[in-house]
Amino acid sequence: MLPATVLPLAAGLLGAALGPWLARATVRFATRTPDAAPGRLRVGVTAVLTAGLLAGAAALTGPRPLLVGVLWLTAAAVVLAGVDLASHRLPDVVTLPALVVLLASVVVDAAVEGTVQRALDGVVLGAAAFAVAAVARLLAPAGLGFGDVKLMAPLGLLLGWRDGGSLVVTGVFLGLLLGAVGSLVLLALRRAGWRSAVPFGPPLLVGAGLALALAGPV
Repeated sequence: MLPATVLPLAAGLLGAALGPWLARATVRFATRTPDAAPGRLRVGVTAVLTAGLLAGAAALTGPRPLLVGVLWLTAAAVVLAGVDLASHRLPDVVTLPALVVLLASVVVDAAVEGTVQRALDGVVLGAAAFAVAAVARLLAPAGLGFGDVKLMAPLGLLLGWRDGGSLVVTGVFLGLLLGAVGSLVLLALRRAGWRSAVPFGPPLLVGAGLALALAGPV
């Protein structure tokens, strides 16, 4: 058996290698300019952040088929957060492939590891999270963007797979709490007004990550 540190280290090195490419993708999606290039600071920060997040994801997930989808979603989260902060958008071209890869890895994990019930829980709760967010979007369009609604599908799938509905609720609650706190901070600093649009993608992603970390290794 490989030492416990090998997998997180390998995932961290992968994250560092992906950093420049993810930084470039973030800038291009945010500006909608195909040839936009990130600065050195963004490249460095993205590489370090991605390395740390992928290493943590590998440590929590372990050597199983699900890891492929978790790493993909984690890398996608770096791009989604950066784009949302810059331009208040969550591109489908990033969110939807992450959902597909995560779903495929859940199916393979169920076949290899026998996690059929977890897979069913994840699929049902991912669909439920999407549906609830869609209803919230219809009732209060200013609260959530449709990109946020679509993001709830992979987040609900992963959180539901990990620990059922309670973890989905925890992740969403933490995300909304972080979003509310961030909004209050911006108001206090006079960087936003009461009617200013605030990106909710990053808080939702961080909230889901915190919930998974609190749940511990699989």
